[in-house]
Formats: sequence, C-alpha cells, structure tokens
Amino acid sequence: MDHRIQQSVVANLSSRPAPLGVGPFVIGFDPGTDSPHINYATPRPGATITPGDVTDLVAAFRDAGRKPRLEYVTSCAPGLEDLLTTAGFRVEERHDYLVCSPGTLATAPAPDGFRLSEPVTDQQRMAMVGAQNEAFGGEPTATDADAARVRRQQEAGGVAVMAVDGDGTCAGGGQAVPPNDGISEVAGIAVRPPFRRRGLAGAITAAVTGRLFATGAEVAWLEASGEDSWRVYERVGYRPAGKRLYIALDAG
Repeated sequence: MDHRIQQSVVANLSSRPAPLGVGPFVIGFDPGTDSPHINYATPRPGATITPGDVTDLVAAFRDAGRKPRLEYVTSCAPGLEDLLTTAGFRVEERHDYLVCSPGTLATAPAPDGFRLSEPVTDQQRMAMVGAQNEAFGGEPTATDADAARVRRQQEAGGVAVMAVDGDGTCAGGGQAVPPNDGISEVAGIAVRPPFRRRGLAGAITAAVTGRLFATGAEVAWLEASGEDSWRVYERVGYRPAGKRLYIALDAG
C-alpha cells in the first residue's frame, strides 16, 4: 500500500498547473499561490537519490521563489531524510496515514440544521476555502485563485464538499484529489470553531469519501494529525496503514 499511496502523490503533484521534474523528484508548483502546503515536492517511489539530487531540488525551489519542502511516504525513500537533514532541512511533522475502502466506510449523516453539498459556483468555492482557512488558524478569506484551484480539481474528477447551516453560512468543508490508479487523497477536512463538536467533521469526511467511491475509486487515504482527528476518521471507517514525513528548508 505504501508504494501505491506514494505514487498517487506523484500523480497529484504532476497534475498541478506547473509541475516540474527534478531528477527523482516531482515538484507540484502552482503559480496561483506561494503556499508551501501546495507547492511542495515528493520523490518517485523506489528511486535512487543522491546528495546532488537534493542540491538540484533546492535550486529549483529557489529559482521559482518557493520554500523547499517535501511530503512523502517514508518507506518509499528510506535514506532521503538523512540526505535532507544533512542539507539543512528540518522535520515539520510525522503523520500516520489512514486508508478507507468501500467495505469499511461508515455513514455519518449531517447533524440537524446542516446540509452537505458540492460547491458549484466560485462564490461557494471561496466560502468553503475561507471556512477551511479559518478552521486551520488563518484568515477566513479566499481568492479567485483558490476558487479556480477547487474548480480545476472538480473538473478533473476530484471531490469537494461544503457544510452549510440554515442561515447559509459555510461551517466547513473537505476535498479529495482526482483518483489515480483507483486511489485518492482526502484532505482539508475542516470545521470552523463555532460549529465544532457536533459531528460535522465526520459527516464531511464520510460525504467526501462516499462521493469518491461512487466515481469508482477503490481506496481513499488521509492523514491524522492528532487524537481528535484520529477518532473522527476511525469512526467513518479509516484505518492506519503507514507513515508520512513533512520536511522543509528555511529561507537562506
């Protein structure tokens, strides 16, 4: 499973607006944002990687005016972390990834007073991204580029789901990238602070995942960053399957 998950990350980054291959790496550049959580690299699973490859990777990020950063399944590049830390990279996070299949997915209906739907206008897409930004500690705003990014993802076969209350306020949302080889990453599951502890995160996760499987996807995967999110994901049918690393190089 590790190899399939890592290959799905390679495919996802390769579909970005301006992907770049640098030796054994793929960088998913997006000119519409300088966010390091969108503009990052990953190694091709099983590729041989040298210190020179890391030097070339850093240079490619610098040339693009982006922060050098990688996300990857650790077992698919077992010596890479040492190469990166020797080059000055620092570990940001170590996360477990969890997987779900149609046979393990559990239903989780929206709590009373909320409805779940896919955003179909750019205004709705911006409302969803703004809610996600707020939920993750940022400003509750979004741009036309954010809406375009979500729209491209949907048009390519990805999924987006927003939760809306009775007043039409977007309470949260979640997304999934277009499946590759039957696998898709679910990400951005977020609920704004005033709407938490009502079951929305589980309902959003289940809705995104269910829509993926309805399109023919075989495996959905996501990451748990803490005990609370772990419990939410396990309740809707996700199970731990492997380890991922986030690692970046500060400006210099």
